[in-house]
Amino acid sequence: MSWIDKIKKAVTLGGKPQRPDEFPLECKRCKEMLSRQNAEANLFVCPKCDHHFRLNARRRIALLTNPGEFVEYDQNLRSADPLKFKDKKRYKERVRALIKDGLTGDALICGSGTLGIHPVELCVFDFQFMGGSMGSVVGEKITRSIERAMNNSAPLIIVSCSGGARMQEGILSLMQMAKTTAELRRLADCGLPYISVLTDPTTGGVSASFAMLGDLIGFAGARVIEQTIRQKVPEGFQTAEFLLAHGLIDQVVHRKDLKTTLDRILRLLKKLPQDSLLLA
Repeated sequence: MSWIDKIKKAVTLGGKPQRPDEFPLECKRCKEMLSRQNAEANLFVCPKCDHHFRLNARRRIALLTNPGEFVEYDQNLRSADPLKFKDKKRYKERVRALIKDGLTGDALICGSGTLGIHPVELCVFDFQFMGGSMGSVVGEKITRSIERAMNNSAPLIIVSCSGGARMQEGILSLMQMAKTTAELRRLADCGLPYISVLTDPTTGGVSASFAMLGDLIGFAGARVIEQTIRQKVPEGFQTAEFLLAHGLIDQVVHRKDLKTTLDRILRLLKKLPQDSLLLA
């Protein structure tokens, strides 16, 4: 079936037009077509080849926290436009349009929640908002989350999904790297756990600051690296499996096992018994 036939089939099913949220999903790896209902029931993992689709921030939060026990903070923070930046669109207009489309107020959602029996501070990136790029608002939200973790003596979990620093904010965006790293040093001095969960993609300034303090998954894409060093990178370069094999990350965890794995890590850090782990 050609790509145009797949689109036609997706838009019209049984002679009835479909809404965009009803369109089938095509697996990027095996090209299997999945209904939205089946994909959601399987945590947006392809049942045929196990390919993991990207999740938005709200779905990730629902995956990791107990139902009804996540309280969002700082959702009204908005990016300024200190450089009066304009490419094809003005920066302010681009941000306003994303918010109007029903996305988050910026590229990060943060708040307090419970994972199993553990009160946690949770920060989750949303790649749909300007590629999950880190500007002043993202840096400030992470900083406030770290401060809440210290005040509440709670572990901090950051789920990264980002292309890096937000170029529309220039040096102010790059300053967030130092700001968040310094705050995490204070968290470590308090003896509180910080868990960095790296998802596809985690690169650029996010990787080179707070995400890297867990592990480094990549600084730039393979194409950019090849152009810079003028050499072909190895097969599978920057995939989770490649990084695990070369000692750059600690563990590759299936989406259905992520909450249980985080629960186990937090129990080990708190020296709690392992015989009553939460069910995935």
